[in-house]
Amino acid sequence: MMRLLAMKPGHDGNLAYIANGQLEFSFEAEKDSGNRYAPIGVTELIEAMRHTPEIPEAIVISGWSAGVDPLGRPIGAGYMGLEPPSVSEISLFGQSLKLLSSSHERAHLMGAYALSPFPQGQPCYALIWEGHIGAFYSIDAALGIECLAQVMVGPGIRYAFAYGLADPSFGLGRGQIRLSDAGKLMALAAFEGQVSPSRSEKALLDRMFADPQGVPLLHKSDFHHLGVYNSGVESEAAKRLARLVSDRVFDTFFQAIKPLVKEKRPLLIGGGCGLNCEWNRSWLDSGLFSDVFIPPCTNDVGSALGSAADAQWHLTGRAKLAWNVYCGQAFVDDAGYQTARRLGPFARRSAEMADIADTLRRGGVLGWVAGRAEMGPRALGNRSILAAPFEKGMLDRLNAIKRREGFRPIAPVCLEEDVSTHFDLDRPSPYMLYFCRVRSRGHLQAITHVDGSSRVQSVNAGQNRLLYRLLSEFKAQTHFGVLCNTSLNFNGTGFINRTSDLVRYAQEAGLDGFVVEGVLFSRDQGGSKPMAMVSA
Repeated sequence: MMRLLAMKPGHDGNLAYIANGQLEFSFEAEKDSGNRYAPIGVTELIEAMRHTPEIPEAIVISGWSAGVDPLGRPIGAGYMGLEPPSVSEISLFGQSLKLLSSSHERAHLMGAYALSPFPQGQPCYALIWEGHIGAFYSIDAALGIECLAQVMVGPGIRYAFAYGLADPSFGLGRGQIRLSDAGKLMALAAFEGQVSPSRSEKALLDRMFADPQGVPLLHKSDFHHLGVYNSGVESEAAKRLARLVSDRVFDTFFQAIKPLVKEKRPLLIGGGCGLNCEWNRSWLDSGLFSDVFIPPCTNDVGSALGSAADAQWHLTGRAKLAWNVYCGQAFVDDAGYQTARRLGPFARRSAEMADIADTLRRGGVLGWVAGRAEMGPRALGNRSILAAPFEKGMLDRLNAIKRREGFRPIAPVCLEEDVSTHFDLDRPSPYMLYFCRVRSRGHLQAITHVDGSSRVQSVNAGQNRLLYRLLSEFKAQTHFGVLCNTSLNFNGTGFINRTSDLVRYAQEAGLDGFVVEGVLFSRDQGGSKPMAMVSA
């Protein structure tokens, strides 16, 4: 086996270290309150090297391209291509090392394969859909990769553009989008059921999805004559467009892929569109595949580990990784929480799980920090804001705390053994990547979206011991092992990862307190806002 240090240039910068088949870390540039989607810099590179205990035997560059054109000047192996990694020898700090690179396309494929629960040698289908790539693949027992269909270029660009078209504040140039808009459009689509397009909507869709093999160079001025143009993101026209575009993207891929599936195999999903929980559930329910796997880092923050896994396979023949989702940066205690009696306006209260659960039961909103950060964009219980899930007012408060649009939902975290009781999902969902219907929607109003859906995270004791204990205690007090779970971060930045930022955020955002490694700090009674009693 080998030691490999990999890095992904460009947006969503990340570094990954693999030693003897184990993913030791996956560090993301935006984590620790960095700018969202930030590239890696010198600080992040040095931090990664500090956590690499031995000199790597190989350095891996995850392929990318300079500028905004994926077919532009390649960095490493470039953006596109299914060729195995290139290998050369370099001298670094007086050491002879291997230098490998594989394409961005292969990074998505091999990353999903390496992290999947399916054994090496299991033939799989794979769907890569993201900002630029939209293709369907077959992976055989020997890891031979064949592209079965180039379904659509730029599905993520076309999808996110619909939000910008309705948003008066969006003014980027032709072919450009905001990376944050796709998730907002997913939330908007829930406001409409199946709708039939009007004549003008059909013309708009036909224009947006014309030439599926061409790069979508959309500009909102091309649609200035339509009612949805700058209509506001919460307008009826925007909600209808969100539903129509969501259905159009999925239906296009489904109709193209269905005749290509010749046998029951698992489906691997990679790329940023793999964060669309509605589409993921549709693939799961399609009946085409024996199973579906989406990695928690399905977007570009999984590219470094994907290329590292590809390099490991090329050099050793092993394509699988041992891994844990909580492999991000360790929390930095730069304010001495372990011995402090007070941090800002927050006093040390308790290390008893019953007291923490009671604070939440009474309507408290708490920051929650434990262990190492989770990899990927979803907060999975180590860098989270937690709250009781019962009242609609809690959804409004959490969106205000997060400085988010009021139409956006809040996800639940649930005891794994209770998932099927509260949601129409008969499988674990540890990475918050599937939509499901809320069975207990009358009780769980804060985590029920307008259409009755939710994107639940399940937790068992082996995955996250502290969070499981908290959910169990909360269930003992309320009969529901469910909490609101949203990411702990300043608006526009990655997860908070140090005590000083945690204290500042809790104070500025109006949290009632925070918990670090099971220790509760809460506001002094004189300075705290009243916590509304919440009953199950």
